[in-house]
Amino acid sequence: MPHRDDPAMIPTMTPATAPAANEVPALRLSPPPFAGDVALSRIWDALPLARVVGGAVRDALLGLPVADIDLATPLAPEAAAEALRAAGIKVVPTGLAHGTVTAVVDRRGFEITALRRDVETDGRHAVVLFTEDWRADAMRRDFTINALSLDRDGGVYDYAGGLGDLKAGLVRFVGDPATRIREDYLRILRFFRFQSRYGRSPPDAATREALRAGIPGLARLSVERVWMELRRILSAADPVDGVALMAELGVLPAVAPELSAAPLAALRDAGAPADPILRVAAMLDADPAGFAERLKLSNDDRDRLLRLRATPAPKPADDDAALRRLLADYRRDDLIDRSWIAGAPERLRQRLVALPQPVFPLMGKDVLALGKAPGPAVGRLLYAVRAWWLAGGAVADRSACLAELARQACVPSPSAQDGS
Repeated sequence: MPHRDDPAMIPTMTPATAPAANEVPALRLSPPPFAGDVALSRIWDALPLARVVGGAVRDALLGLPVADIDLATPLAPEAAAEALRAAGIKVVPTGLAHGTVTAVVDRRGFEITALRRDVETDGRHAVVLFTEDWRADAMRRDFTINALSLDRDGGVYDYAGGLGDLKAGLVRFVGDPATRIREDYLRILRFFRFQSRYGRSPPDAATREALRAGIPGLARLSVERVWMELRRILSAADPVDGVALMAELGVLPAVAPELSAAPLAALRDAGAPADPILRVAAMLDADPAGFAERLKLSNDDRDRLLRLRATPAPKPADDDAALRRLLADYRRDDLIDRSWIAGAPERLRQRLVALPQPVFPLMGKDVLALGKAPGPAVGRLLYAVRAWWLAGGAVADRSACLAELARQACVPSPSAQDGS
């Protein structure tokens, strides 16, 4: 089992006995990001040596919206929690074994994790020790662009070359890519998630080979985690090149043999929304129910995927009557999504949006009002009148449908006509 603190695998690191107060940031931003965040300021008041880490730093540097703000601290988790509570901040011990507590300020949660170094890994999880060494913590992370940290004054600390890689659009593992992957095989899928979102440069030969060599380790991942990462990959604005690389290296068929990368380019080129379920529906070459069950999709994702695969594609040549018939039986959004998959022109989607949703105006009580007894005949009459309504383009109003119902209700059944 590889050990992340093995000097043969990563640079020798000497844990600091105290935070490096004289450490010089690689870059100082002015004004500092998050300077106006009152909730974060309260946390920094309690933990002045803490830094923002991970995605919040990366996205702030790129000028992208920042969703969650995570921090790291050289304090042990218990000491960090004590300092936060002393400042009147609610603390939830969300992951003490791994050094993480959640500070809750103004109903917002901030994950705060003690600096760590890995002692032992098994391909998915790590045994960690806490440290006060920022470099050691950075060098255990997966990608250089995730190893950046940001202090309260806007100082950006870069121990692995992440700033240059961020500028170049290069997703690069910290240290040896094969070692990073053997520590946690989920990093294979994470690589493609980051490549799809941030990558503008292709990976080097060593990274490609490490990704390919790590494929057998993907079997250790839970299907729920595989789907979570696939969903994130397919949520990127333009995942075409990343997913094509997944297919080329054998990663896509290893985790989702039901999916083909080919349809993604057509969806992108048509301007389809960055919708992961829409993309799966286009890529899927298998039973959607089986795919959803195997990867344990949420009920909402499963139901939508099944609907998209079952909904007929509207055609550009369809007249308004044909489109109204489709709208009477299927959801407008699903029909629009099917038009994307079918490569239909934008004009068709505009027509679908402009048409009102037809609603059949009769119910069972209308049949009973004619004196018909409850039973299967009620449903058959409603079905017959609705078929007539659809054939006419789903435009007949309630009065016309009631008249047709009265006419149909008086027509003898075939068995009665035959005298049987």
